[in-house]
Amino acid sequence: MKIVSIVGARPQFIKCAPLSRELRKVHHEILVHTGQHYDHDMSDIFFEELNIPKPDYNLGIGSGSHGEQTGKMLTEIEKVLLKEKPDLVLVYGDTNSTLAGALAAVKLHIRVAHVEAGLRSFDRNMPEEINRVLTDHISDILFCPTQTAVDNLSKEGITQGVHLVGDVMLDALEYNKTVAEKKSKILEVLGLKKDKYLVITIHRPSNTDSRENLNNIIKALREIGEAVVFPVHPRTKKFLQEYGLDFPANVRLMDPLGYLDMLKLMAGARKILTDSGGIQKEAYMLGVPCVTLRENTEWVETLEGGWNVLVGGAGIDIMGEA
Repeated sequence: MKIVSIVGARPQFIKCAPLSRELRKVHHEILVHTGQHYDHDMSDIFFEELNIPKPDYNLGIGSGSHGEQTGKMLTEIEKVLLKEKPDLVLVYGDTNSTLAGALAAVKLHIRVAHVEAGLRSFDRNMPEEINRVLTDHISDILFCPTQTAVDNLSKEGITQGVHLVGDVMLDALEYNKTVAEKKSKILEVLGLKKDKYLVITIHRPSNTDSRENLNNIIKALREIGEAVVFPVHPRTKKFLQEYGLDFPANVRLMDPLGYLDMLKLMAGARKILTDSGGIQKEAYMLGVPCVTLRENTEWVETLEGGWNVLVGGAGIDIMGEA
């Protein structure tokens, strides 16, 4: 079978690695990178560290408004599909790359498989939620990571082609955890000791597009006084510069990290603070308490037992109860 796999952002590179290894044992996979994440720290390093095959197509779309970015992807992916004529298009997660890949395929009457189907935050203000819902409703094969995801689809009338398969990010984490432990020297480089620091990541518009929310997060970090490591997403960096916000001395800002360094950093943290769905999951899988700087989460299972707590961005208590 000829399969075109569409990826474009950090979480998709991570999910693609274990699945691509298995697919290529039996099928002919063509890998398409939309270029949604395009600098080395957010893209190339993941292909290098995770031994992902070099993309057959790199569309180089880059950033832009949701409409502009999705429209450009749709146009370029369609060209690839018309040329390659695959039997199946495989999409991952909830990004604009996911929606564009699914739309391009279904309009050409090519079957669509969605990895990480059925997730719902039930917040239509999140662009990711729109991408998830639309992709699920036009997919032929839906690979669900949890029973909750299967149940969500059933409530929306989607029962055909639904498969409970587990979480491919867990496969990636288990495969690479030992590798990271041996290869990564990030704790030594930063002079950190296990359980003696926090990690924070911020990139969602609900936080980055609000000077008040970003400033509240900074104030909370200053008040706790603990060592905090903050790999800064390019989007967040732009807004921090625009707002002219300064961080306290206990917060160490740095460029985004590769997967192995980030895995090692998170595994050694006392607590993780994030607005990322993927990092919430990774924290849960690593057994590290997580505080989510959002009003809701698509990974409701992580809230059980208090491992993950939701605190929002405005007026947050980032120590939470986790």
